[in-house]
This record gives sequence, C-alpha cells and structure tokens, in this order.
Amino acid sequence: MPSRTPPKSRRLTILGSTGSIGTNTLDVVRQNPESFSVFALVAGRNVDLLAKQILEFRPEVAVVQDAEDIARLRALLPKTGIPELLSGAAARVQVSIAPEADTVMSSIVGVAGLEATYEAVCRGKRVGLANKEVLVSGGQLVMDAVRRHGTEMIPVDSEHNGAHQCLRAGLRHEATKLILTASGGPFRTTPKELLDSVTPADALKHPTWKMGNRITIDSATLMNKGFEVIEARWLFDFGPDDIEVVVHPQSTVHAMVEYEDGTVIAQVSATDMRMPIQYALTWPDRWQAPVPKIDWTQARQWDFHAPDFDKFPLLGLAYDSLRMGGSASCILNASDEVAVEAFLEGRISFPSIARVVAQTLEKMPHREPAGVADILDVDETARRVARQVIEANGVTFAVTGPVPVTAK
Repeated sequence: MPSRTPPKSRRLTILGSTGSIGTNTLDVVRQNPESFSVFALVAGRNVDLLAKQILEFRPEVAVVQDAEDIARLRALLPKTGIPELLSGAAARVQVSIAPEADTVMSSIVGVAGLEATYEAVCRGKRVGLANKEVLVSGGQLVMDAVRRHGTEMIPVDSEHNGAHQCLRAGLRHEATKLILTASGGPFRTTPKELLDSVTPADALKHPTWKMGNRITIDSATLMNKGFEVIEARWLFDFGPDDIEVVVHPQSTVHAMVEYEDGTVIAQVSATDMRMPIQYALTWPDRWQAPVPKIDWTQARQWDFHAPDFDKFPLLGLAYDSLRMGGSASCILNASDEVAVEAFLEGRISFPSIARVVAQTLEKMPHREPAGVADILDVDETARRVARQVIEANGVTFAVTGPVPVTAK
C-alpha cells in the first residue's frame, strides 16, 4: 500500500480541549505529530487536565474560564516554558483569529463557543465544528459568513460528518433527502407512562456513547437529534421536510443520503469520535485512523424504525422551531439547557423538560437576530424566561400533561 504524503502541517486552536472532543482531538494530534501542532488550548475550569495537556503539547497560549483560574494553572506548571496564560471570552476570540493558527476545533459546549467560532469563520480559518449551539442558535448568521469568506467548515458530530461523506458520492442538487440516525437513547423501549418516574441516573445511562451530562440527557429526550436536524438544515441546505430521523439502536450507520434516482448512500463506521475528528482535520484526504474496523464476517443485524414523536415531543419541537425560523431555535436551545439542569438537580420530572421548552417558546417573541450580540441577548432572555416557567409551575411539572407540538 503506498504511504500517504503528509500535508502541510496544520496548527490548531482547540476550543474545549479538556472535554471529550478536545481530548480525542489531541489524541489525533498525538498520532500524527508530523502533520499537526497545537497553537492554543482553550478550557473551562479543569486546570488539572489542562496543565497535563500543556506539558505534553506545548501550546503557545492557554486560555481558562476566569482570571482566578490562571493562578491555579500556573501553580501546576514548571517555572520556565510556561505558555501565555489568558482568560475569558475575549481571549477565546483572540486565539481563534490569531494568524498563527489555521484550524479551529470548535468543541466548547454551549453558546460560549459561538463568538469565537464565528470570528474564526470570518478570518477564513478551517473550522472543525463539534459545537451544536453554533448552528442551532446562529445558523443563518454563521453560514452566511462561511459562504462570504469561503471558509471550510467540516462537521465533527458523527451524523453530520457521515452526511458530509455521503454527499461526496454525487452532486448536491441530485440529493433529495438526508436521513440522520438516532440510537433511541435509554428509554427507546420504555412505555411513555413510566417516563414520569425516571431519575437522572436512569437518563444518564446512554446505550452507545459516553458523553457529558447535558448531551446525554438530550439524547434521552431525542432533543439532541432535533438539534442535529437544525444543524443539518444549515450545513447542507436541506429543508426540514427533506431531513428524516430514523432510530437505529446499533449506531453503526451514522447518516444516509438519498439521491434522485433512488440510490441511498450510507456512511458506516465504528463508534469512535477520533474518526470524524481526523476526517475534519485532513479533508479532503483520508488517512488510516486509530479506530477499530468493522468485521463483516461476523453476523450482525441493523434495525431502523420511526421515532415516537408523542413519547419524545422535543424532536417535534425542534422541527417546529426550524420552520418558525429567526430566533426560535436559539430559544429552543437555551430553554432546553435550563430545563435539563433543573431535571438533573431533581427539581422537575423528565417529561417536564419538554413542557419548559414548549412554554418558553410560547412566551418569547421571535425576532431575526442581526449579529452575535443579538443571539446572545436572545439566549440570555430565554434562559430567564425558562427559569420563570419552572418557578411558576413548581410541583405541577411532576404531573403528566400535553406538550403542544407538530410532528414532522
């Protein structure tokens, strides 16, 4: 087999270096030291892990969440060879637009990563996108900037990464439908009437992926798949009626694209995030990845079935928000984050996550955000309204009630 020719070395800014995507990105760097180096590491408050990453990867800059975290980080590093240490939102933007970095891995959870990612796009950086909120909250704004600046934005989420690969099989105008797969989460076979009694510990037992708490709960409610529908609309320019979700418990087929002649191209791979991360960093090339291959000699069965919009109304609310346009999906995301936090703290029931989101969408006026500041303002207001909804309803959110939703 001919050996690949290493491309020009890429210098990375990693937003969210201590999270799951960030640590897996650094493993890809570790496996390919001749092709990747790290300019900046951006973390939250996990300074212990960040210190270890600094010692191994020797970035020029490291960014933490707050100024007081700098002293904690400095105490864990040697006296000499310490990178420049910064903190806060402005520093995240600074290292994302720095000329020393040509690639930004956007994996900070939440809207905290929106401004830095948007500014990186405006500077023409290649962006590996692993932050759902960037497109869920600001899809129109960000993708307009991608087109305006000719930026390469490669999705890292396994489903969108799979769709990106499937779309290489034909011309975009020949594709008629995008199919995203969902594992179904831990309550795929749980009767709807029993969901009121599930605990946060139950909901955190994802059958396929090991992820952070919020995304794991969003997977249990299928809201995460709803967010992916919204992302897919912006990434690939499919209308909401041309994006379909199917439940696929084996999580081996990540996405499928149907073409106008009836051909369906599927992307199939092991459930290892290093594969889509490496794809985003090396595209349009493919390299051998340090992940297991599928053994096709072993007997296997793949199941596909329609999602239950009645049992998981948040998926339908995501479609509704996409059709509403404007600030609706930003409100959807912010209210969901508040509701998930309340559920994890035991203040509301599992089905009440959807009730909080639905009521917040009803109470919030919709508008067309003109920029990042507008999006952040909508996000902040939606969080406040969602908290008010929770406080106003109190214990009634432990009682089953209907959620207004229009299924796809």
